Amino acid sequence: MNRPTNIQLYVTPPQECSYLPERDAVSIFVEPGTADNPIYSHLIRHGFRRSGEHIYRPACPGCQACVSVRIPAARFKPSRRERRCWRRNRDLAAHWLKGHYAPEYFDLYQRYLAARHPGGGMDNPSPAQFRQFLLSHWSETLFLELRLEEQLLGVACTDLVDDGLSAVYTFFAPEASDRGLGNYAILQQIELAKRLHLDWVYLGYWIENSPKMAYKRRFRPLQGYQGDRWRELAEEP
Repeated sequence: MNRPTNIQLYVTPPQECSYLPERDAVSIFVEPGTADNPIYSHLIRHGFRRSGEHIYRPACPGCQACVSVRIPAARFKPSRRERRCWRRNRDLAAHWLKGHYAPEYFDLYQRYLAARHPGGGMDNPSPAQFRQFLLSHWSETLFLELRLEEQLLGVACTDLVDDGLSAVYTFFAPEASDRGLGNYAILQQIELAKRLHLDWVYLGYWIENSPKMAYKRRFRPLQGYQGDRWRELAEEP
């Protein structure tokens, strides 16, 4: 595909960082209303990400803590922990569907946010907020349903781009937290990428000092976008 041209970018004013205390965050955004999947497919290879309709990348002065990371699907080798996670969830039915709003999804999304982010500004969502955050009129978005018989236990929102899959967000039943459904959803995305002969599974941003993001570092091999190029991240000791 030809490289997109005339991509207009805008810089946001500084605001409080959601991940690192006492720091300000600045992002660059693609001009609203001009994004499409070819533009996204190009920019995700340069460290960008999607939130709803918006494509953005952190651009904080003097800080490079947010590192875009991706898994090379064909080279991925599951660890012992990941093999256990796969076996633990082999009783679940996994189905890929076109991304869409459904009351059943929203109910699960509400319960997940109330349990995981109480008082954090995300725990009282509306159906409109669900759509604005997870869906986009221009993206090729898929939902992975994870069910135990008829019970919906988890949903993973994933974008299909030219060279891979981009993990947007995963939510699951709080009472099923022992299953490791977030990790299991990534394993399912790697399997789908392999079946579709896609190169990468993009995991969004990883911050070394953020415990909430530590799980991303466990997937191996893993590449990070640093210094305007993708580099293999060294194995943790």
